[in-house]
Parts: sequence; structure tokens; C-alpha cells
Amino acid sequence: MNYLVVGSGLFGATFAYEAAKRGNHVKVIEKRDHIAGNIYTKEIDGIQVHQYGAHIFHTSNKEIWDYVNQFAEFNRYTNSPIANYKGEIYNMPFNMNTFNKLWGVITPEEAQAKINEQKQVLGDKKPENLEEQAISLIGTDIYQKLVKGYTEKQWGQKTTDLPAFIIRRLPVRLTYDNNYFNDTYQGIPIGGYTQIVEKMLASDLIEVETGVDFFDYKQEYIDQYDKVIFTGMIDQFFDYKLGELSYRSLRFETEELNVDNYQGNAVVNYTDAETPYTRIIEHKHFEFGKGDKNKTIVTREYPASWHRGDEPYYPVNNERNNHLYKEYRDLALQEPKVIFGGRSGQYRYYDMHQVIRAALQVVTDELIEQK
Repeated sequence: MNYLVVGSGLFGATFAYEAAKRGNHVKVIEKRDHIAGNIYTKEIDGIQVHQYGAHIFHTSNKEIWDYVNQFAEFNRYTNSPIANYKGEIYNMPFNMNTFNKLWGVITPEEAQAKINEQKQVLGDKKPENLEEQAISLIGTDIYQKLVKGYTEKQWGQKTTDLPAFIIRRLPVRLTYDNNYFNDTYQGIPIGGYTQIVEKMLASDLIEVETGVDFFDYKQEYIDQYDKVIFTGMIDQFFDYKLGELSYRSLRFETEELNVDNYQGNAVVNYTDAETPYTRIIEHKHFEFGKGDKNKTIVTREYPASWHRGDEPYYPVNNERNNHLYKEYRDLALQEPKVIFGGRSGQYRYYDMHQVIRAALQVVTDELIEQK
């Protein structure tokens, strides 16, 4: 078989690797001037810089953990972001360190009693929006300081207009544990993420071209190849004929500083409404300070409205968009030569381990079960 993979991110690279391993010819085309999609890392001053935001690999699926460890050795990095609210520093996820700093409570019982007291503003009402859902989980103080401003910046909407499900799985712990994830496995690849995709695409049966826009020759590509694995936006594939799906975009400002340590943590979230960015990433802390002495790289991350031509980072999975996506998915089923995958192709928020799992499911459906 001859496959065309559109996009060299983790989904496309995983499929390409597995297809070539089974003797298929694969061409990978990438619109950007580099491979690896949003997990692309670039070394600057001896520091692996996450070019498109912080990426921490985490999973409880041993099969996926073993799979990705074929391509890189991972360090023991633990995701422990902190929140800066107008100069006040709080631990995340919300845990006993957070509650002690905010309320002076010491025991889990005291913390829970404080949350329960503040939840009473809702009465017996079932949470109908994000604001009410957040208050039902962590009370009014934490909501006002650490949730409201950050969330409204991130989504560009008032929390009272956002659906409750966005925050339903907000991590809240009555322990002194700053580890954001509950997963069994967690870490950052030593030497960055780009190497993973480089190794996946290293086969003699895989040809890679960057700086190529699929839509310049869309029909020719579809006619030329046996199958197309498309990881771009599903609504763009169909020329937005049913309407635009909604996305949120991001803008990054990265600078080199002549200091050894700028903020003391890899990720600091700015949760007040007045600060225009949501977080500052100091990349050297992902690898425990590795990098040139008296040099550091920091990135400010600004949420942005999405317009055609912008990079879509987050699908907006509200009722309207989910309904529209289902209509596009019905159209996709009428494209026998095209398989849609990844965050944009399947219009859902995927973590990296979920991307790999979804790609391996396509491998099973396309390359294994059909044999």
C-alpha cells in the first residue's frame, strides 16, 4: 500500500512508523518547516525549548508507556505547577498546601469543612455552568483567586457561559501532594520530544516533506495514494461547507534571559484577570536545570481567538460544536480513502498518550484486522 500522512505530529508519525514496519510505503507531508507538530522541541543554550507550550507525558497505560520509551529515555519529571495570584503563590493541583496557605487549615477535616461552608452559596442547586461547578468542588475563595480569571482568559468567555463539564474533573486533593497527575507513569524525554518523531520517521520506506500544504493539491493527493491519513482540521477538509467548528488558539512570546534561574519552576500560572498571559514556562526546569550557566529561556503563553489560518490548539467541545462535528464525521464516513485522526481530525482534546492510543487503534483497524 502507498499511504499519504498529512501532518507529522504524534498521530501521523505513529501511524507512519507502524505502516512502514509492515512493509508499506508512506509519504508524510507537513505544512510547517519542521516535523513533530505541537510537541516540537528545539535546543537553545543547551535547553530543550517546548516551542508550542509545555508538554508532560503521563499515562497509566503500561503498554503506551513502554511503546513511547522505544524512542526516548524519560526522566522522572513530576508536573507540579504553581499559581501566582497578584503576587500570592499557591500550589496546584488544589491540595492541603493550597488550603493551608489560603485558610490556615491543617487537617483534611478542616479543609473539607471550609469547602462545604463556602459551597452553601449554591444551596441545593445542581451546577449548570463552570462557575457553579467550580464552587461546588472547591468553594468561593479558590474559585475567585485561582479559577475564574485563568479560565476566562483561557476560553475567552465568562465562566457563567461555559459548560460545567469543562471543570468537572478538576483535581482536588485532601493530601499534601503537589503532583498534578494521578498517572502511574510520568516524565519528559531526555533530549526533547523531536527525537521521538525523528526516530519514528527514520525508515527507508518513509519519505518526509516539510513546508507542504495538503490543500494546494488536495484532490491529486487523494487520487494518487491508496489511503490518506489526515490529521488537520476536519471542517477545513470539507471546505467548511457545514460551517466552522470553534477552536481556541495560542500565541507564544519566548525570550532568552541572562540569569540562571528566572522563576524557580517549570510552569507558573497567572490566575488573575489583569495579567494578559495564562502562564510562564521556564524550559530548563523540565530537565532539572540542565542548560548553559547564567542562561534561561522563558515563554509567555497568551490565549487567542481562532480565525481561519491560525493554529487550532483546543477544540471547543460545547453542544453546538459537538453536533456540528458529528455532521462532519458523517461526511468523513463517505470518504473511503481518507482516515481522520488527531486532535483536529477527530475534534477532541487529546493528551499525548491518548494520541498514540488513537493512532494505534487506526493501525489495528487499517493494517492488522484488514489483513
